[in-house]
Amino acid sequence: MNKLVKEIKLSNVSIKLIHGDITEEKVDAIVNAANSRLQHGGGVAGIISKKGGPTIQKESNEYVKKFGSIETGNVAVTSGGNLKCKYIIHAVGPVWQGGSNNEETLLYRAVYNSLKKADERGLDSIALPAISTGIFGYPIEKATKVYFSATHDFIRQNPTSLRDIRFVIYDEKYLDHFLKEFDIK
Repeated sequence: MNKLVKEIKLSNVSIKLIHGDITEEKVDAIVNAANSRLQHGGGVAGIISKKGGPTIQKESNEYVKKFGSIETGNVAVTSGGNLKCKYIIHAVGPVWQGGSNNEETLLYRAVYNSLKKADERGLDSIALPAISTGIFGYPIEKATKVYFSATHDFIRQNPTSLRDIRFVIYDEKYLDHFLKEFDIK
């Protein structure tokens, strides 16, 4: 069962830190940490695809066939399949290569563009995982700074329909890093 660990308000938006399974969140959209071809085989993408049913992979394949691969930092949208959300926003984060290949900017864009896409659809709530920190190898202690910077900037720069932004973290070791960064101003 998912557990609220911490919550802060920024403007009219609640930013929540949740310990648990992102596929169990009742939100308008969940963000999937995807690869550029939207092949959801492992990590959080594999779990989302498995629990969400074959519709998610089918719609992902159709999206790539129609529009091509998703550039790193960008997003694509499918339905939520069998999950409790209306949409899945597939965000392509960077593969960590030591920090010298613009990874910070690309991760920032993946988070920012996820929030922007939810706002463009008039959504109220969104849940994000720790994008790029799994098999893509982005160090969690560096990634959390980027997640909160992108979230803070998005809220400050845009009037938004979003009222509920959740970071849903499964791994307890990652949770400590999120808590260190969670007090954004």
